[in-house]
This record gives sequence, structure tokens and C-alpha cells, in this order.
Amino acid sequence: MKKHNLKDFELSQSYLFFWDKLEKANWFLEQIIDTTEQDLDSRLVQELLKAPVNDGGQWDMANNIVYKYGLVPQSLYPDSYNAMASSKMSRLITSKLRSDALTIRSLITSSKCSSSKQKLLATKARMMQEVHCILTLMLGPPPKPDQEFTWEYYDADNKYHQVRKTPLQLAMELSSPTLVRSLSGCNVNNLFSLVNDPRHKYLTHMTVDRLGNVVGGNRPITYVNVDMATMKRATIKTLKAGIPVFFGSDVGKFSNSASGIMDTKLFDYDLAFGSGNGSLQMSKSQRLRVGESQMTHAMVLTAVQIDEKTGKSIRWRVQNSWGENAGSKGWFVMTDDWMDEFVYQVVVDPSFVEKEVRDALNQEPMVLPLWDPMGALA
Repeated sequence: MKKHNLKDFELSQSYLFFWDKLEKANWFLEQIIDTTEQDLDSRLVQELLKAPVNDGGQWDMANNIVYKYGLVPQSLYPDSYNAMASSKMSRLITSKLRSDALTIRSLITSSKCSSSKQKLLATKARMMQEVHCILTLMLGPPPKPDQEFTWEYYDADNKYHQVRKTPLQLAMELSSPTLVRSLSGCNVNNLFSLVNDPRHKYLTHMTVDRLGNVVGGNRPITYVNVDMATMKRATIKTLKAGIPVFFGSDVGKFSNSASGIMDTKLFDYDLAFGSGNGSLQMSKSQRLRVGESQMTHAMVLTAVQIDEKTGKSIRWRVQNSWGENAGSKGWFVMTDDWMDEFVYQVVVDPSFVEKEVRDALNQEPMVLPLWDPMGALA
């Protein structure tokens, strides 16, 4: 917006959504091929089958899509009905992929001849073409990542402009170090995830087994486990630099979407049902261990209120993605206590964390299973 002197600007979410769905379908089929020696009823295979093309995802997965397909303005590929209400499309693709999984497993177990690999590749290619067809019919054909588009717009001074670029060129331009520095921004390619998982040792590099979208993608799922104090310091520094913060939380706990409030004091279960009848009777670690809590939704932090006397955070401003009917035209308020209990992840620039946190990225990562709560945001 600063570079082009725009009053407002939005990148196409549907463009990334299209390619993310396609890549997740391909990722899923590759995982099915790789796990055919495991029983169909095994925990891993069942977890793969549970939700192969979820709408959500991790920060590193978004990075992979942008790296491979680039970006386009919203006006070039606007939201369609099925992009704004994707559940039916997702169910259709999920049902197809589950059937395809059975076909692939049967083909691999029954084919022992030398031509079986070629047959498998041809079968998978056909399946992917069918998924691509579904996405194209329901979302519309997207621009190709290496095909030049023409973007026409009027700037804030009502002057006409025309820009010709490919999606990949636009993404490269928006993340170029020169442009980022000139606009006092950050290089999104450097951003990484801090998580607060009290089940495990802090300053630990973590990843999640078989969680991803782009096969051979730009980066794997990467976390550094830190305490909440470290997470808050990094988040506040990021916000003070004018950079919004992607975060993952258990959004359904002690929250009300109509009022846009996330507060551990929002409901008094003890008053209504007697003592011991609320998830806050358990610690954050215990809730993770028994399945009471997990990352369920990604949102964006845009501001924080700081106590002038103590210098500590009091509450946070949250931008949600549930439309203007939720909260105050899509905006929520999150208390600091709620953040302690139900926020699990933030995405920050390495320059806003201590050296010991950055050094943890050089460790061999602890590999969490696919069904772990730290992978649930996907």
C-alpha cells in the first residue's frame, strides 16, 4: 500500500486457497503411498484419512504455497461462493481422496510386476487431474504462477496505474529485502513459529511428522518451544514494529463470537455447576495431554494494551476471519490471562527473540506425531 500509494489493498486469499487444496491432495496421496505397509486401521493411516484437505494450515505451509505459486491482487481472483463457504467442496474432495486412498493401497499390494510403478504414477496423475477439475469448477480457474497478469488501479490521488507481473514476480517483489527495508517492514521468509507447549522442555526445536502441503516444499513445519514470557516479549516487539502477528489458539474456550470477547472470566462454571466443573481446573499441560485443548484456529494480533506502571500486557486486539458479523466487525478483544491459557503459537521475526531461541533452530528437531495437539491447527 505504501509503495503504490493505495487507500486499501488485499491479496487474493482464494488464489492461495486453490493451490493449497491441490497441494494438500497431492501431499495426502503421497503419504498414502508411503504408508501402504501399515494396516489401514493403524493410528497413522486413520489420522491421514481424517481430514486430508482441511481449510486451515500452519505458517510454514502458507510460506510453501507463496514460494511455489506467488501472489495476486484480490481483484484478479476474487472470492467465489465456494471459497467463502467451502465445507461442501471440502467434503466432496475428502470423500474422493478417501476412495482414491483405497484404490492406491489396493493397487500397490496387488501389483508386483515391473510396470506397477508406472501404473501407480498414471493412476495418481489421473486422481490429481480430477481434483484439479473439481477445484476449477467450484472456485474458477486461477492465474498461472508464471503467467503475466495485468493489474489496473487508481491510487490514493486518483491517478491511474497499470502493472504487469507474474504471481511469482509479485511475491518476490513484496518479500525483497530492499523493498522491505524501505517500507520499514520485515522479510516474511525469515518469520518462524514460537510455541508454548508446557509438556516439553523449553528452547526445544520441534516439528510434526507428515504434516505439510507441498511435497519437497520450501520449508518443513518448524517450531521453537518457549515459555509464555518469551512468547509475549517477542509478540510485543513485533507489534511495536508495526507488524501483525499470526497466532494459533484454542478459540472455542471461554470465548463468545457475537461479542468478540476471549476472557477466562467470561463464564463462571463453578457458580453454575459447583467447583471443579471447568477446563481451568486443569493446567495447560494437562489439557493438552487429555485432549481437552489444542490449536484450533489461526488469527492475527494487531495491537496490545500495556500497563504503564508494570510494563506488562493487559489485553490484545485480534483480527478474526469470521466476517463482520462476528465481534465488532470482525475484531475481538483477548485478555492476557486468556493468552496464557489458550494461545499456543505466534509467528515472529528472529530479530525479536533472544539468541538462545534462535540457536534452538540449529538443533535436531523433536518429531511430534501427526495427531499431536501442536499439529491440530492444520
